Amino acid sequence: MVTPPGDISDSKFLTVAEVASMMRVSKMTVYRLVHSGELPAVRVGRSFRVREDDANEYLKSSFYNAG
Repeated sequence: MVTPPGDISDSKFLTVAEVASMMRVSKMTVYRLVHSGELPAVRVGRSFRVREDDANEYLKSSFYNAG
């Protein structure tokens, strides 16, 4: 279940590097997803933070059956 945008008190935020590691992709791929709007993120200074729930939801929605 994804937490509503206004309710972030229990959210865990991940760095771009942590999301990239979790998804097994490069940091540049995560930046592209953030900049395209496919992966919601919060800007903190010059860096981005992604809610763990949003990263998990993105991965769940990306699955497809091959073959």
